[in-house]
Amino acid sequence: MGILDGLRSVLGIGAEADATRAADADALFGMGTAYLTMDADLGYRPAESAALCFSGVDSTDFTAVLDDVRAILDAGAATTGTEFDVQTDEHGWRWVVVHDEDPEDLLTSIHFAADEFITQGYGSRLLVAVFGFVSAEDRAYWVYSFRRGGYYPFLPIAGDERDVRGEQKLAAVLDGELDIEDDRDYWYPLWPPSPGEHPWGSG
Repeated sequence: MGILDGLRSVLGIGAEADATRAADADALFGMGTAYLTMDADLGYRPAESAALCFSGVDSTDFTAVLDDVRAILDAGAATTGTEFDVQTDEHGWRWVVVHDEDPEDLLTSIHFAADEFITQGYGSRLLVAVFGFVSAEDRAYWVYSFRRGGYYPFLPIAGDERDVRGEQKLAAVLDGELDIEDDRDYWYPLWPPSPGEHPWGSG
């Protein structure tokens, strides 16, 4: 399996059978209270960044949709001060990355972007939304899979390893507050491109 094929598997798009429901941006809103629980109960504060990963389409229409997403985020930035950028990683996946000290503004921006893709008929291009957290010792992420319609935790540690017990603890604490993916075979790791970076890269 090549690198690109491996990434397709990691993101859950190797087979359409993995998709259990249509993309739903409103399902992201559970993160609104999860931020509080992560901080108060588990000692993880928001990382002040979140990201939306999607696969692009080489078409004029899709480019126009992406321009609309940028316009919506620009309008929001004028009110909240939320900064954003659109970038492409080394594997060709696209990311809308938002930055703000207020986790509610991060969530709202990610929701607006995802909803615009869905409204314009490109919900099937949405892969995951990723919300970052930091503690005194490590980083943690909650990943929402648009194809599976559920959240799962991801705790990367040194090298290409993950803290499985830590992930299970996060899932146990947040179960009921977030719609947790039941099948752990779909708890795909999203390794950062370099140590110390987020899955979407630096920032």
